Amino acid sequence: MHATTIYGERDIRFEEVPDPVLSSGRDAVVRVVAACVCGSDLWSYRGIQRVAHPGGRMGHEFVGVVEQVGAEVARIRVGDFVVAPFIICDMTCINCRNGFSSSCLHSAWWGGPDADGVLIDGGQGEFVRVPEADGTLFATPSYPADDLVPSLLTLSDVFGTGHHAAVSAGVGPGSTVAVVGDGAVGLSGVLAAKRLGASRIALFSRHSDRQALGREFGATEVIESRGDEGIRAAKDLFDGIGPDAVLECVGTAESMAQAVGTARPGGQVGYVGAPAGGAELPIRRLFRTNVGVRGGAAPVRNYIEELFADVWERRIDPGRVFDLELPLSRVAEGYAAMDERRAIKALLRP
Repeated sequence: MHATTIYGERDIRFEEVPDPVLSSGRDAVVRVVAACVCGSDLWSYRGIQRVAHPGGRMGHEFVGVVEQVGAEVARIRVGDFVVAPFIICDMTCINCRNGFSSSCLHSAWWGGPDADGVLIDGGQGEFVRVPEADGTLFATPSYPADDLVPSLLTLSDVFGTGHHAAVSAGVGPGSTVAVVGDGAVGLSGVLAAKRLGASRIALFSRHSDRQALGREFGATEVIESRGDEGIRAAKDLFDGIGPDAVLECVGTAESMAQAVGTARPGGQVGYVGAPAGGAELPIRRLFRTNVGVRGGAAPVRNYIEELFADVWERRIDPGRVFDLELPLSRVAEGYAAMDERRAIKALLRP
């Protein structure tokens, strides 16, 4: 089989690797139908984060069809179409039951070692070995129509992550919201906030194509300025004090400062941007304004059941964040397009 590997800064390859095999009774092997590039993949691609294992597998978002299951797998069956969340989890430990599968006591990351120390495949490949298959995988009722596949793929990470930002920020009916970040997560945050009943949503964005999709997802205003100017613009939109909730969907020091500065006194920041270094909380400002900050790695596996029905019944279409589709063999082009902001999010099909 072939899979995506990384050797260093801007060195993405699609090369032949060993076929996956079941290594425990809890595994499954999935044939990938669609995968994608995540904004967090770009941190190592850009050299911001060191590539710990040159030649290691890439990708943590995929959907596909189950080809094999281990002897202990009871819920997932061969032939199921499944969504794989970006963190492997058993959904039985106390953290999973408490709603935080991203902190599963038996969690593992795609491309890293599993609980038995065996390296796991990355999602940007033709086949993937899935540990803890009964907990990790979500099976759809039937094989989906092809045009539903992109939206189902967003449930593996990006839409669930945007939803987590909105939930963490306390978004509900009538909420006023600002979204920092116009990438796929930020746009998903707009859609999630609208779905949860927000009355007004301002999107920080300087890109006309992203602004247009943001408005279609539910943004009522767009703020093109940044820094102190952007904060003043946001406060002017919301009674001179700022919105109830701010979704931080980037992961830099600048984006966190933007989010904290934008929230009204007593407001809430929901942050989900994967930290790229430098972001620190201004404790004195938070103390003075009573702004709360909550969020982190999204427990997307806990959210899939809730979000799935709206996707399956076509009430929402989060898959529209994919504005570039490529064969998996051209995955390096997908990384470059996202790095250069020529694409919001790249969809890959074997």
